[in-house]
Parts: sequence; C-alpha cells; structure tokens
Amino acid sequence: MRRLILLAPLLFLTACLFDKDPEIVRLSGETMGTTFNITAIGEDLDEKALSARVDAALAAVNARMSNWDPNSEVSLFAASDSTDPQPVSPEFAKVIAAANEVHAQSRGMFDVTLGPLIQLWGFGSREPADPIPADDAIAAAMEAIGQARLLSLDENALTLAKGRPDTQVFLAAIAKGYGIDAVAAELAAEGVESYMVEIGGDLVTRGTNAEGLPWSIGIETPEPGAQGQVELVVPVSDLGMATSGDYRNFFTHEGQRYSHIIDPTTGRPITHLTTSVTVLAEDAMMADAWATAMLALGAERGLEVAAANDIAVFFISRGAPGGDETYITSQSAAFTAATAN
Repeated sequence: MRRLILLAPLLFLTACLFDKDPEIVRLSGETMGTTFNITAIGEDLDEKALSARVDAALAAVNARMSNWDPNSEVSLFAASDSTDPQPVSPEFAKVIAAANEVHAQSRGMFDVTLGPLIQLWGFGSREPADPIPADDAIAAAMEAIGQARLLSLDENALTLAKGRPDTQVFLAAIAKGYGIDAVAAELAAEGVESYMVEIGGDLVTRGTNAEGLPWSIGIETPEPGAQGQVELVVPVSDLGMATSGDYRNFFTHEGQRYSHIIDPTTGRPITHLTTSVTVLAEDAMMADAWATAMLALGAERGLEVAAANDIAVFFISRGAPGGDETYITSQSAAFTAATAN
C-alpha cells in the first residue's frame, strides 16, 4: 500500500514567473487498479489535448504491462509455454532491464517472477480461516522463482526467454512507476514544464508547484487507523518518489502477523520490523521498484544496499515486535543529501 500526501496548496504563481497568469490543469481518473491525479501548470495549456495524451499513454502501458489484462503483452508472455526467445516491445524490454538492475543490486529481493508465491499466500483473495501454506508447497513454488535464473533478456534483439514453461512475470511493483514516467513524457511533449503525476501514491514532479516552490510531499505515519497523519515532509522537485508499506496489507493467523511482502529467498512474508519505505530517484519507475526492494530488505540490510548503490531511502520501523505504538526512522546518506535544500 502506497500513500503520499501533497501538502502545498495549489495557488497562482506570482506574475514574475510567467508573462501572464498561469493556467492549472488538473486531471484525474482510474488506472492500474487505482487512481491517478495530475497537475499541470503553465501558459496556454490545452486541457483536451493533455487529457487525450494521458489517456493514450495509460492505455499503452496497460496493454503491455497489466497482469490483469489477459491480452496484455506481459500476460501473453506468461501464458506461453515456450522457452525460446520471444519478441518483446522496446517498452517491455526497458522495464525488464530496469527490473534486472534492481534485482541484482538488491541481492535478489526484488523479483518479478514472484507470482507463484504471491498466489500461494493468497494476498487479495485470502479468507481468515485459510491455512498457512505448507512447507512443501512453498518449496514447490520456489522452484518457479528466480528472476536472474529464469529470465533472459536480449536488449539488442528485443527478445525475452523464460527458463521454465510456467515462469511468470509480475510487474505490479515497477509498471506503475513506468506508467507515471510515460504520462510525464507526454506532458513534457505538450510543452508543460511544471507538473506532478501521481498514480496510486507514487509520483514524479518537474519544475515547481503553483506557489513557485518545490513540490512538498508528506510521508504518511504508518498507523492503520491514522490516515492523513504526516511523519515527514519532503521537498520533491524533478524527482520520482514512491512509498511502499505493509501496515494496511497484512493478515494475522494464530497470533502471528504476516506481511504481504514476500521474501524471494525464503518464500515467506518478511519478518523484520520495517513497515514503511520511501525512495527518491531520477524517475518514478526506479523509485517504485526500489521502494518494494527496500521494504523486502528492511532497514538494516537496506541501508547497506543504499550506501553501495547511492539510493535515497527513508525507513520507518516498528519499535518492537507486534507493537505499533512507537516508530524508529532511519535514512540513507543519499536521502539526506536529496532533501537537504
């Protein structure tokens, strides 16, 4: 569950920033199983043209990367039994290449082949009385997991091969960010220099907000019943930002708390105390992927990975097992630098 809070009110820019009063176009709707909100600021904006570009960009992303559309590119690839290299679009190859990079740098904790384990644990469809998966079922699912082992991308030939006929590709943790960047590119192509594109809590910004200041985003306190309570305000301009948390998507079975974030190396939900992670990156796609990877890693290992790869990340962890009353925050050096001004 990702939730970010836009704090700065949308007011008119001062006359010194534009030759005439700027226009503010706001677009919103539903996509990728969630909502989107777009704010574009500038002169002589054509709302109809912007809306058409946004709709076309989102439709194209869904047609390639939606795991819920059986006719999408990713769904057809997953459904194929062939282990031969299959042609893929440049856009699909770009996302897989980025996923491979995060997979390698995150010690395998970001993995787009995780679908069988997600299905086994039943997040989204689980009933309270459902049993916990048996060890042998987890072991069997683990045979179909392993991005580096099971996916072979040829970026030059634009082909992707799977190592097993049943290999799946689940892009929910990176495609949303890619979609945000695709929409942002359309706004830029239409001449918009200041904007915020947000889908399901992940976002990218350019320029300044309607006050002529850096976009200010609030990171939500990870309390299940405290929606809208802000833990930290972050100035975000010309960056992608994503938050991943497990404080709303978990279940409890026989007194044990089970997060929806699965550790690809164990086949089981994470057990560390980190409950919310926010990442800043050059674009929304990498922020999206790294937020999931860092939540899987947890603060202790995540800070090591962040230091090695210059990742800007902010962690919120529960103070004690099973306790949500107190929280401990930590952040990487890159996050401190990115938010210093």
